[in-house]
Amino acid sequence: MRNSSRNTILLLTAGSFFAFFVFGFTDNLKGPTLPALLQDLGFNYSLGGTILFGTYLGFLIATLVTGILADVVGKKAVILIAGLCLALGVGGYSSFHSAGLLTGAMLVLGLGLGALELGSNTIIVDLHTERKGRYLNLMSVFHGLGSMLAPLYAGSLLAANTSWRCVYRWDYVLITVLILFFLLVGYPKGSTAQSQRIDFKNLGKTAFTRQMGWFYFAIALYVATELGIASWLVEFLQKARALTVTQSTQSLSFFFALIMLGRFLGSFFIERIGYLRAILIASLGAAGCLALGLFGSAGMAFFLPLTGFFLSIIFPTITAAASELHQENISSILGFLFTFAGVGGMIGPWLIGVAGDAFGISLGFSLTLLYSSMITVSVYILLKRMRHAPTIP
Repeated sequence: MRNSSRNTILLLTAGSFFAFFVFGFTDNLKGPTLPALLQDLGFNYSLGGTILFGTYLGFLIATLVTGILADVVGKKAVILIAGLCLALGVGGYSSFHSAGLLTGAMLVLGLGLGALELGSNTIIVDLHTERKGRYLNLMSVFHGLGSMLAPLYAGSLLAANTSWRCVYRWDYVLITVLILFFLLVGYPKGSTAQSQRIDFKNLGKTAFTRQMGWFYFAIALYVATELGIASWLVEFLQKARALTVTQSTQSLSFFFALIMLGRFLGSFFIERIGYLRAILIASLGAAGCLALGLFGSAGMAFFLPLTGFFLSIIFPTITAAASELHQENISSILGFLFTFAGVGGMIGPWLIGVAGDAFGISLGFSLTLLYSSMITVSVYILLKRMRHAPTIP
């Protein structure tokens, strides 16, 4: 980045951090508003899970397509496309009444979320070639901040008998600021984020090695865990633990507050511990908290939001570790990585909804423990396979 001015790098870094705030805020309006939507439209858990499925299907499609698109046309264009999709998705979701149209609106919203995540992560990787793990975790702090504020904001409006549709419509303010910011800020010349030719044959060989396969599996399980909690924690606490709307939405906010805190603290030590070791420790802690919160006494339900502290560093640290393996077409590589994250986000919450209908929300929500335990297993295997690979800290 020798040809880049310091001010431009700072602006784009700040813009990426804000984009992740919008990402976290928008994505996590669905959890606190889901019970109101189900009651308003008379939908069951399976139908609610299907609507959420649309979000993550869109996310999956976006990460697969925009990774390659970012290498060809640049990442700024991807962020702008993301903003447009968010605006269209929020507009449709806050207006439609049928399950099919709501699912379609969430698919468009998911396209925006996937493009936003891909674009922001690859901008940071491009601008900060050294200590990328720190900057990715710091950026994710803003995702945690947005995710924490979303339930508080939604819960306060819902408690005042405001429609869940109005809760979503106010998100237009953030989306508009995001689009205007990236319209006005240029991208540094000479950056690897500018368009580049893609050797698809070589890309296929580097993107689908055994090592990358374990990265894909781990990140899919992580997203299934986090989004499973984000989507169904409020419903679980209200139905299985008899908490009020305010108490349950505050618990979700606490979950995201701890994700934010964990990522901030983690940014200072993950390079010292090592990326994969840090992920292994974090996944063990998350599984332990889920087990205590799910199967302990009613008073131990506070362990469920505490899971956020341990989950916090996993996604950005997996991203940093995977990016260390590749120098060319990093946007496309991360696009594949985030595509598998989309698979986890698509299937994880949906299965919880299906299992909740079949066996009750308590057993359905317990799938989050299975997901998190599988993260531990997959990262342990990856760590053993890669302990002789010096490129991964």
